[in-house]
Amino acid sequence: MTMKKEEARGWDYLNLSLFAFAGLGIEVVYANLLEPVIYGGPMSEWSVAQSIIHWILTCITWGLITFFLVKYADSKYDFNLFKDKGKIKLWQWITTIICIVLELISTYIDWNGFKVIREYQSNGMPKFVFQYIYYVFETGLFLLIIVFGQKACEKWFKKETIPYGGIAVALTWGLAHWMTKGILMTGLFTAVCGFGFGVVYLLLNRNIKLTFLVLCIMFIF
Repeated sequence: MTMKKEEARGWDYLNLSLFAFAGLGIEVVYANLLEPVIYGGPMSEWSVAQSIIHWILTCITWGLITFFLVKYADSKYDFNLFKDKGKIKLWQWITTIICIVLELISTYIDWNGFKVIREYQSNGMPKFVFQYIYYVFETGLFLLIIVFGQKACEKWFKKETIPYGGIAVALTWGLAHWMTKGILMTGLFTAVCGFGFGVVYLLLNRNIKLTFLVLCIMFIF
C-alpha cells in the first residue's frame, strides 16, 4: 500500500535530519556499550577481526537507516532527493574545487600528512579497507543531516541561498566529535568542515549524487 503523501512542515524535515544524526549515534552504543561486553574490552583492545566486525555492523545499520530516510521522505512528503536540480554553472564548479582544495589542505595540516596514507600506516590493509568503507556510509548519513536540515530551514525562513544544512551538520555531527573524542579542537575542526560540506551541497545545486561523491573526497582523503 502506498503511503499517503502530505505537505511537510519545517519540523518534519528537522526530525528527519535529527533521525539521521541519531543513526550516526548508534555506533556509540555499539562501540561503548554492546561490543565491549561481547569482546571483553574497550575498542582500543579489540583485535583486527573485532574491529572489522564493528565496522560491518555499523555500515549495515547506517545503510538501512539511510535507505529508510530517503524512501520515507519521498513517499511521505514527496521529497525526491535524486530529482534533477538543473545545470551547474562554471563558477559553481570552480568554487566547489576551491572548497575541495581548502578542505584537503586543512586535513593535511590536521593529520600532519595525507589522511589516507596516515590511516593506512596506522591500520594496515585489512582494517584500512573496512574503515574506508565505513567512511563512505558515514558520509551518506551526515549528507542527509545537511539535506533535511537545509530543507527545514528553507521552510521556516524562505531563503534558499544560506547553507543551513552546513550549520545543522556542524552543530550535530561536528560537535559530537568533541563529545566522543574529548578534544575540543577536533570538534571545532569537524564542525567547520561540516559547514563547508553544506556550502558544497548548495554549490552543486543540491545534486545528491555529485554532492555525495565530492563529500567522500573531502571527508575521506
